[in-house]
Amino acid sequence: MRNLLIATTVLLLAACSQTPDWDYDQSTNFSNFKTFAWVKDASLTKDVENYQINPIMEKRVREAVNADLTQKGLSMVSIDKADVLINYHASVDKKIDIDTFSTHYSATWNHWRNPWGTNIHADNKVREYEVGTLIIDIVDQNSNQLIWRGAKEGRLKKNQKPEKRTQVINETVINILSNFPPQATEVL
Repeated sequence: MRNLLIATTVLLLAACSQTPDWDYDQSTNFSNFKTFAWVKDASLTKDVENYQINPIMEKRVREAVNADLTQKGLSMVSIDKADVLINYHASVDKKIDIDTFSTHYSATWNHWRNPWGTNIHADNKVREYEVGTLIIDIVDQNSNQLIWRGAKEGRLKKNQKPEKRTQVINETVINILSNFPPQATEVL
């Protein structure tokens, strides 16, 4: 059940207008990195065990990341020859949205108690919804240190066709990686 929920997480991120969040090690010279590989057995590590998604979605995420990094001039190689290692995490959180609105307002004249009286009636509408987050990590192979992280969250949509899911993943990954590698002149 958890995997099904997480699988839908990544699908719905691109539909949201949320800007991705980035962080990176400013002392890193990103121009030195020419090759990449995926973290070996990432799904077996304790800290990300609960955040891996089903094999179909995992394939979509990996293909989107591979295509974007390749387009940026990095080459995918075996893990022992990679300059940087790539990993990702996905999570789902429940949120609540509360809308309060007035449905009735009246003003009355009553000279015995209060010359002017008002009556306001408000209704509340409570909705629970799910927010998914996709995080992409880039680790320096030599130092084994995280050097770049990008994340994007968004409200999840359900019941999408496989083609739409692939499109959403591609757009989300491109959006997250739009700041990789960070530019030296970038103002923080």
